[in-house]
Amino acid sequence: MQLTLAQFILQQRQPIPPVFESDLQRKTVIVTGASNGIGQEAAIHFARMKPKKLILACRNKERGEAALKQLKDKTGCEAAELWTVDLLDFDSVKAFARRVEDECDRLDILVENAGILPPEKYTATKDGWEPCFQVNNLSTSLLALLLLPRMMETAEEHNTTPRLVVVSSEVHYWSKIDKKVIDAANPIKFYGSEDNFTRVDQKNRYPETKLMNILFVRAFNEHLREKKITIDSVNPGYCYSGLRANYKGAMAWFDWFMEKAIARTAEEGSRQLIWAALGGKDKEDELKGAYVSAENIMEPSDFVISEEGKHAQEVLWDNLIRELTHVDPKVKDVVQEYLTLPTPAKKTDPNPLSESVFDGI
Repeated sequence: MQLTLAQFILQQRQPIPPVFESDLQRKTVIVTGASNGIGQEAAIHFARMKPKKLILACRNKERGEAALKQLKDKTGCEAAELWTVDLLDFDSVKAFARRVEDECDRLDILVENAGILPPEKYTATKDGWEPCFQVNNLSTSLLALLLLPRMMETAEEHNTTPRLVVVSSEVHYWSKIDKKVIDAANPIKFYGSEDNFTRVDQKNRYPETKLMNILFVRAFNEHLREKKITIDSVNPGYCYSGLRANYKGAMAWFDWFMEKAIARTAEEGSRQLIWAALGGKDKEDELKGAYVSAENIMEPSDFVISEEGKHAQEVLWDNLIRELTHVDPKVKDVVQEYLTLPTPAKKTDPNPLSESVFDGI
């Protein structure tokens, strides 16, 4: 499927159905990036459904506390809690996952909404990665993998189907993963390197990270041995957002005009997240690995479903598992227990997992 500008504008002008509602009384919900925007609005919607526990996972404690207060004032929900997690820091992600293991006896819904735009000039996090790539992809994927055991246990112990939702975007239709990345000895390392951060690459980065979200969701679902949870990606649409607050000059003026003309409110965008997390119970199997938009299962971009896209998906998945296993050896245990193993590493891989995939880690 392709998405023209006219189709995009038409989609933005379509009426937004009321928020999907469900009974969450015995369930635990986590929303990342819940201190503002669509993440905050999604958390408010969840709060009104009376969950057993609702965790607002936020980077900034002060903003998170303000969001939590607003949520409680609007909904009266006392089950909501603020937990801090910084996706720019792998240690913070790992600590958050350990806390979930220690304090949450179940995990029914994980909405991975946190995301950022790339910097104007290349910078590296303390972990050595370009920030947008680390937040939107690497840390998002790491958290999903580390929390998979708790979600699988929830499915088995409570006879339910937990959902993992990764927030993507329709901008993935206007992107593809360059062949130079896929053909690199270590595609993940190359993509996150300064050498791959030219002016052109920087402008394409956000759409590419949203495309990688979709490839990750599809690969995750395909490699899951037992389909006891539903993993999907969702497009909230073009919404008013603080995400673009740092735009300058002509870009800022253009974004201001587009917001006035066609943007959805953050609350309207959040309804898409809620549907991806709770809706479509009559087509649960179809939702597994799906791309959700306009409260429906939609065909992703032509690149995603092409042979080139499928090859890119597998290369990136295998390489991602290797890189994240170096970040946290627990990833190895998760993969071995719940997922099919990645293929043997290329001989040119600077961080090979050897002939038996995980030897040497």
